Amino acid sequence: MTEGVQVLISVDQDSSVPPYEQVRGQLAELIGDGRLPVGSRLPTVRQLAADLRLAANTVARAYRELEVAGLLETRGRNGTFVAPGRDDAVDRLHRVAVEYAAEARRLGVPPDRAVALVRAALDAIRHD
Repeated sequence: MTEGVQVLISVDQDSSVPPYEQVRGQLAELIGDGRLPVGSRLPTVRQLAADLRLAANTVARAYRELEVAGLLETRGRNGTFVAPGRDDAVDRLHRVAVEYAAEARRLGVPPDRAVALVRAALDAIRHD
């Protein structure tokens, strides 16, 4: 993302989904479907927090989780960018995860419960 381009996300303050998770999920979807291509520069934590009327720590947590997931990389004072070098398998799995998250939300399953279901499924496979 070049300077001056805005990230089109919003936060529903009345949602049961925590604001950081809304930000994380929407950014992950934008990255996963290519609307935020590799190398795109994201707004600073402070700028996005101001734009969304959130605490900086809320946006920082979303960015941190996306970085741990390999979707973002922080380049110090140069900013935060969509990470390069993801492989096709990770991209495909990310798309499935986005679909799973959307279905969980549609069904009214809280995020912590949806994650617990995935962990249980992964544990079951590991013990086969």
